[in-house]
Amino acid sequence: MTGIAGELAHEQAVVDTMYVRLDTLRGTTANRLRNVRLEGASGTHQNRSERDAFATMYEDRAAQLDAVEDRLVFGRLDLSDGATRYVGRIGLTDAEHRSMLTDWRAPAAEAFYRATALHPGDVRRRRHLVTKGRAVTGLEDEVLDLEAEIDADALSGEGALLAAMAQGRTGRMTDIVATIQAEQDRIIRSDLTGALVVQGGPGTGKTAVALHRAAYLLYAHRRLLERSGVLVVGPSSAFLRYIDQVLPSLGETGVVSTTIGSLLPGVRATGVDEGQVARLKGLLLWRKVIRRAVRARERVPRHPVEVRVEGHDFVIHPRDVADAIARARRTHKPHNLARASFVRDMLGRLADQYRDFDGAPLSAEDRASVVEDLRSDRDVRVALNIAWLPITPERLVSDLYAKPHRLAEAAPELSERERRLLARDPGAPWTESDVPILDEAYELLGEDDSLARAEAQLREAERAQELEYARNVLSATGAGGGLVDAETLASRFAASGPSLTTAERAAADRSWTYGHVVVDEAQELSPMAWRALVRRVPTRSMTIVGDVAQTSSAAGARSWDRMLTPLLRDGWRLAELTVSYRTPATVADTAQRVA
Repeated sequence: MTGIAGELAHEQAVVDTMYVRLDTLRGTTANRLRNVRLEGASGTHQNRSERDAFATMYEDRAAQLDAVEDRLVFGRLDLSDGATRYVGRIGLTDAEHRSMLTDWRAPAAEAFYRATALHPGDVRRRRHLVTKGRAVTGLEDEVLDLEAEIDADALSGEGALLAAMAQGRTGRMTDIVATIQAEQDRIIRSDLTGALVVQGGPGTGKTAVALHRAAYLLYAHRRLLERSGVLVVGPSSAFLRYIDQVLPSLGETGVVSTTIGSLLPGVRATGVDEGQVARLKGLLLWRKVIRRAVRARERVPRHPVEVRVEGHDFVIHPRDVADAIARARRTHKPHNLARASFVRDMLGRLADQYRDFDGAPLSAEDRASVVEDLRSDRDVRVALNIAWLPITPERLVSDLYAKPHRLAEAAPELSERERRLLARDPGAPWTESDVPILDEAYELLGEDDSLARAEAQLREAERAQELEYARNVLSATGAGGGLVDAETLASRFAASGPSLTTAERAAADRSWTYGHVVVDEAQELSPMAWRALVRRVPTRSMTIVGDVAQTSSAAGARSWDRMLTPLLRDGWRLAELTVSYRTPATVADTAQRVA
């Protein structure tokens, strides 16, 4: 076979060899672990401790080998000296200890992330292998040395295009390619700090630059970004699949790829807004609207409310409610979390009204009992809920759309016609324009942390039990002075459950903050969408890719300055891609005049 088919067959054979070696190492590790365990708890204390240490080592190695089943091999480097180096998720050597696969974190793999067409080093070609399971399904080539002799028929993806351009009949084509390389290289290697806006017309390679910049930053700033992760925001699920195919190694360091519609865990935007509705929902005005809507759930009753608890009369005075609301707001906690302060304050004020038969103040013990009776009483709960209503972000935003008086109260700046445009039935599907508004509501309402606190207490209790059990094990075996202490042994017990990657933890946590954010087709984002993204990157380290001449959304950007300065002030800079290598100059010039 020749050409692409031959290259796919060749890479499949290489990948098959890698997986055979992986399976061999898994079997060897499993046998060694089994043999260690079969030795049992005999011998000296030191021998038993050493066996525990070896068992831990083999268990860790087995877990590592199991974890790399998916996308074991994802890259290949063709070097100027004729050598070929494959890059993958771990390093592998053959039975003779010769390198088969280079760990992506090793210095030898550095060129896979750092080499560019302007600074190729000794790399002639970089190849990305697209795999599904153990099958090679596609190839993506990048030719970094256009002077090298490379079979153009064996190239796939943009590498084939660049090679064809380099072989053009005039010198101008090669000049254009060199210009593109220089432009793109400067952007890819630009500083991590601040927000970098990459502006470019169709065919200038904006998306490719964004992905390569993400890969470069992940490698160059690995220690910083592997802890906090990188958020990649694309315009569609098709774009996210493209990321997965072109740069599969990104996921290794904790990359979360999403669309604005999927930004919130547990919320999926399946509805579509018309242009004017999307424009209205994208306005920064919603910062005030949501804040007012939240404050509207903190209400002082017009008249005193009388309740009877356990044969005693209590009065909920409006002035006490107003004072308790003011005190709770001064905690600066989100609404649902500050409610605990409000309720505690009000229960204390009600308990102060209680007097025994002699009119004497309550003892501390009796006061606690009265407070608990008040807390448990239905009428008291209803009255306090009316004054400070706990509410979910989804319910808050849904009520604004479904109840005209709520929206009129919270958004007096909107005209009656605009409010009618926003009206919809309860339970209607969320749209992409709703997600930033929901995110604002989450920020101001907060989440009830009672479940999280209960889970934390349970984990702490389980940890104490595991530690006690570990001490008993070491005491019974006399191995306390060996290689394994109680803390280490308890950690091994606790580590038996699933371990989440940075990306998995970040994707499930709405409040997660990232080290860097990459945004493609950024011109389509509304001001509220930008507010949601900026909230997720306190360092304001961003790569923003787009073209304001191509904006199609009514809520999108017509000017980077007008869109970004209110949010980032002077913390952003502009870089431009000026050469389109997919569009003839005649067409590009005409399009520019029209634009």
